[in-house]
Amino acid sequence: MSIITISRGSYSKGKEVAEKVAQRLGYQCISRDIVLKASEEFNVPKIKLVRAIHDAPSILNSFTYGKEKYIAYIQLALLRCFNTDNVVYHGLAGHFFVKDISHVVKCRIIADIQDRVKLEMAQEGISREEALSILKKDDEERRKWSQILYGIDTRDPGLYDLVLHIHKITVDDAVDIICHTAELKHFQTTPDSKRAMDDLLLSAEVKAALMEIKVGIEVSAQNGVVKVKAEAPVTKERALIDDIEKIVKKIPGVKEVKTDVIHVTPYSTPYSD
Repeated sequence: MSIITISRGSYSKGKEVAEKVAQRLGYQCISRDIVLKASEEFNVPKIKLVRAIHDAPSILNSFTYGKEKYIAYIQLALLRCFNTDNVVYHGLAGHFFVKDISHVVKCRIIADIQDRVKLEMAQEGISREEALSILKKDDEERRKWSQILYGIDTRDPGLYDLVLHIHKITVDDAVDIICHTAELKHFQTTPDSKRAMDDLLLSAEVKAALMEIKVGIEVSAQNGVVKVKAEAPVTKERALIDDIEKIVKKIPGVKEVKTDVIHVTPYSTPYSD
């Protein structure tokens, strides 16, 4: 039992690979369904969640609090699906959220730009120049998104267990390789890797729940003990701690809450009057 994430650019046949892998292994295949789940649960317009994942933030205004909320909601919805195991996820961001979980096979599917251009031309009915321009823009936005959000580049092969080039290797070849890798001992769920996933999911549950009162927080969890790090003026510290504990203690699986408040000037934090 394992999880497979497939990172791919537009028209790289990554979606086709993901669907065939899921079919072969009998796994659930998910992508934008996650956006729908998050949209419904947190009452956020679907278009805002889609843009949070696919639109690169500006270099000058690299991250808004609204965007941070949307990412937290998508991460939670995705981790809930991952926690059941036997899942293939294709799309942006999946491997970022589970980078330290050992039973995840992280794949990157790439294809020659000219092959991608031909596919987009045929699909959209546009010229070669238009197709090339769109693909380059999309690739750059995805690269900037990962760099600004996580400080990493999606093109870095070190992020993945497998990087497969769909050219000489066919879609079916890629499916064979991924399925074989997923069945290796190293990628099977163990008690330790399951606990790590449970901790990751609990921290995501807590962060999403706290988004309504506080942004820019750090959350971690281990065996039910949740640690929250946040910023606030010294005059707001007690109120913030009380609000955090009131919310977090209601979340199933939380045994203890430890809050670390870093003191800042009133005008530098959203948690101020």
